[in-house]
Amino acid sequence: MTRTRLLTFLCGVVVGTLLGTTASAADPARKTENVIVVTLDGFRWQELFGGADESFMDSRQGGVRDVAGLKARYLRKTVQERRETLMPFLWTTIAKKGQIFGNPAKNAAAKITNPLKFSYPGYSELFCGLVDPRIDSNGKKNNPNLSVFEFLHNRPGFQNRVEAVCTWDVFPYILRSQQNGLRVHSGWEPIQADQLTAEEHAANATMAMLPHYWPGNSFDVVATDVAKTVLQRRKPRVLYLGLGETDEWGHGRRYDLYLDAARNADQYLARLWDGLQKEPQYRDKTALLITTDHGRGSTRADWTDHGKNVAGAEFIWMAVIGPDTPALGERENVQVTQSQVAATIAALLGEDFQKASPKAADPLPVFGSK
Repeated sequence: MTRTRLLTFLCGVVVGTLLGTTASAADPARKTENVIVVTLDGFRWQELFGGADESFMDSRQGGVRDVAGLKARYLRKTVQERRETLMPFLWTTIAKKGQIFGNPAKNAAAKITNPLKFSYPGYSELFCGLVDPRIDSNGKKNNPNLSVFEFLHNRPGFQNRVEAVCTWDVFPYILRSQQNGLRVHSGWEPIQADQLTAEEHAANATMAMLPHYWPGNSFDVVATDVAKTVLQRRKPRVLYLGLGETDEWGHGRRYDLYLDAARNADQYLARLWDGLQKEPQYRDKTALLITTDHGRGSTRADWTDHGKNVAGAEFIWMAVIGPDTPALGERENVQVTQSQVAATIAALLGEDFQKASPKAADPLPVFGSK
């Protein structure tokens, strides 16, 4: 073999080896083509992992109107029974087929990394993947940071296929939709379209008839009704649903309605997941990620509150289910942060959010084994 042919052969071997190494090290192709993200504002990890707390079931600290009725609905003998009674879909479906993060008893705490422990900083960290000290209030000011939804909105195959439906009217600013054109429905805003469907007319009628108990935050049923029409009309590849009643009833010291809101959200998620499996676009191609923006206090006195001075309000939880998420159940011996969610949403779809936002945290460890 001549020297030239030998060098050519050796170069071919090296290049082939490198290509083989690269191919074997690459992530496998994602089966996930759609992602649904749902948040339960201010819903505590204590109820998620432990079920209803009997010590809050009174008229004074819990604001409960019907103590006996509440206990009949949610109290059971064991922790397992209590949490499955409160959130049956999460514990009988996601816990068996997906993953749940955030139980400190399993050495698996999930924490926010912003020091403020309230909503706008929490949602900004959640969807932008980083902490920005400029986000220091719940004021209606446009977020200076790129969110994962805006990032996906601008990616090939996702244009006009990313939407958000939220009970809180600050979300257009958190996601800076006026600036980037992202479709965001929020608060008590009626559905607008040239020709409304029967379902859209019904959703608008419901909004008009319900009392606007919180002027800047609609009831969860409004958002779930609107989300249903969004899925029917435009079939987005990415949908964010922000529910707010758990936080509002918590602040209102109504433990009964706080629990009911969590149970209602779980029932909605069950119907949503079942419906997705009946649609060819979504069946076996969709991931569902559920989490919250902050925790709350842990005592009878401060369970209603959160913020920088409330101990324990930094602890949260996350749950994921989908075709690329191994069924690892309740995760153990792994600590995660809220800032990891943004990159996870993109990674589920085979996209790299950190290339566009290098300061964003790494994705959650949802793809590998324990």
